Amino acid sequence: MKKIYILLVAIFAISSTSCSDYLDSDYIFEDRETIDKVFTDYKKTEQWLAQAYTYLLGQCCDVASKRNTPFVFDDCMYYGDDDVTVDATKGGALSYNKFREGAYDENTFQDTWNRCYNGIRQASIFIQYADMSIEHSAEEIIDLKAQARFVRAYYYWLLLRKYGPIPLVPDEGFDYNQSYEDLELPRNTYDECVDYIAKEMVLAAQGLPLKRDQLSITRPTRGAALATRALAMLYAASPLMNGNDDAYAQQMTNRDGKRLLNPVYDNSKWAKAAAACKDVMGLGVYHIYTADFRSTHSIAFPATIAPPIHPEYSYKNFPEGWQNIDPFESYRSLFNGQVTAMDNPELIFTRGKNISGERIKDMVIHQLPTVAKGWNTHGATMKQVDAYYMSDGTDCPGMNSEYAGTPAYQGRIDNRPRTTGYTTNNTDHKPLPNGVSLQYAEREPRFYASIAYNGMYWHLGNEPEVQNQDQQVFYYRGDGNGYANSMFWLRTGIGVAKYVHPDDTYYNSDAAKVKDKDEPAIRYADILLMYAEALNELTASYEVPSWDGSITYTISRNVEDMRTGIKPIRMRAGVPDYDADTYSNPIKFRIKLKRERQIELFAEGKRYYDLRRWKDAEVEEAMPVYGCYTFMSNANKDLFHTPVPISNLSATFSPKMYFWPIKHSELKRNKLLTQNPGWTYND
Repeated sequence: MKKIYILLVAIFAISSTSCSDYLDSDYIFEDRETIDKVFTDYKKTEQWLAQAYTYLLGQCCDVASKRNTPFVFDDCMYYGDDDVTVDATKGGALSYNKFREGAYDENTFQDTWNRCYNGIRQASIFIQYADMSIEHSAEEIIDLKAQARFVRAYYYWLLLRKYGPIPLVPDEGFDYNQSYEDLELPRNTYDECVDYIAKEMVLAAQGLPLKRDQLSITRPTRGAALATRALAMLYAASPLMNGNDDAYAQQMTNRDGKRLLNPVYDNSKWAKAAAACKDVMGLGVYHIYTADFRSTHSIAFPATIAPPIHPEYSYKNFPEGWQNIDPFESYRSLFNGQVTAMDNPELIFTRGKNISGERIKDMVIHQLPTVAKGWNTHGATMKQVDAYYMSDGTDCPGMNSEYAGTPAYQGRIDNRPRTTGYTTNNTDHKPLPNGVSLQYAEREPRFYASIAYNGMYWHLGNEPEVQNQDQQVFYYRGDGNGYANSMFWLRTGIGVAKYVHPDDTYYNSDAAKVKDKDEPAIRYADILLMYAEALNELTASYEVPSWDGSITYTISRNVEDMRTGIKPIRMRAGVPDYDADTYSNPIKFRIKLKRERQIELFAEGKRYYDLRRWKDAEVEEAMPVYGCYTFMSNANKDLFHTPVPISNLSATFSPKMYFWPIKHSELKRNKLLTQNPGWTYND
């Protein structure tokens, strides 16, 4: 095994001609160095830390396309390619159906484990030796060590979220002459892992700045550390991890029988999670992004469509109302590259644009229709379409009616018939053009910014030929973008518009014609929703110190505090705040909150994990996938828009799918490690 004093170091070389941020380095080189030579040299010291960052890429991304992060796809968003039943060359790929069925094995998508523990080791060595640097100022050393501490704790967070309880490598008293492969460590409990992450993120926050400049936008800030802490604490408070004594949790043990998921419910965990969110909110750095009200019009950037008149919100400016903002553009431009990371006031942590293959840009290429030379394979389900509110904040007719009779859907179904008919002009039901189903009329702005409905206009501004721009795309059979005898059609007849910029096209297979997108790993809207969720679950009042101990919060189920988490998001979306009855009823509020997360955080890699921590996956992921009747042509419009179960999109869930399996080679190497319930130990 390699000794610590002679290490093989893959080091990022920092480009002098482009962004010098660690995650944007242009190339790597290898060199054998001693610790003394590395940490007494200014450039090599920073390169060592740069290497610790590199493991955040690939399968460790929060938001990327399916071959890195299939967890962005769930019961609301699917992918139709990488399917061996259609293309025999895709036999080794993880198709959407295999993913949803749990038909993967213990060796599938396992690069996360390797990358995270390599990153943990790299960061730990940096923390131990960075003080040797004589070329950095004391202030620089504080910042660099805080970055390393953040990165190390973030790797543990990624492991915990995916695999559940994992081994914590000792920070002190650990012989760094040993490689990780020499260690045998049992899994720590979920609570122990969260406590460690929370403690480390506080230490990181003490040394990190509130803001970064443009060249350092992907380096962590104090807010990134405190937001990750809040995420971990919210998960620890959630039903899967808090008071869970079901059969699955009883099997989640170490070899000595130690329970890894706490069977004893602790309501104060919700208070601690709420306080952690409040710590982020109290920084005064982040706020919900809004775009100004627009009076001019073009297909790419339409004039603002004001929400229906509301006596309270229509005549007040944001955040008390929506009078001065464009709700559609406020949401759309957050994701499509129009607003840069530097100009996005709600972006807390991002890997930026340059996250190698399977970027968000690659997602968009697979969302673009055939007419835009896209792959036309990423789509949305009817469940997601039904989740969006009408423009006045009411439910859409027929919402979730296909799931009538399911106990878990009580209070979540609208039994009215679905709307029939079609638009006959371009003005009566803006923004819908002519020939579009009225099921898509009068929806909230987030719907139009997220869903590529049948008959939507795609601007395709980067198409070199003007006649190829501004295309109305239908998904009827025989219309070029509809059903095809291949992988490249939308199984539900419903596309995804989120992340797509009006100029995006894949003309001539040129990815440069798709605008770069910054990864929304953690954004402020999520923190606000987490805050409201945690407060709603409280049954008592708690005194919780702030992250730095400077003040003590009184945390309780206070409606006005809950409103601070919900109202800004609703106002930005142009829909009314919840009524008093919803705020006063924890069960009703919980239902609304979960729906709000489904809408607001669509395609951001949150729902897959939300359904698991809530223990809702056993119902939600087992419900049949519904969509349009895509075998119908334009001659049978009404049948096309009749929801039907999509037979070639799987929907099932078994308890073993709560956490990802640990790979066999790791279990063979570390005899103290136990497998997640339902998975095997040997090939």
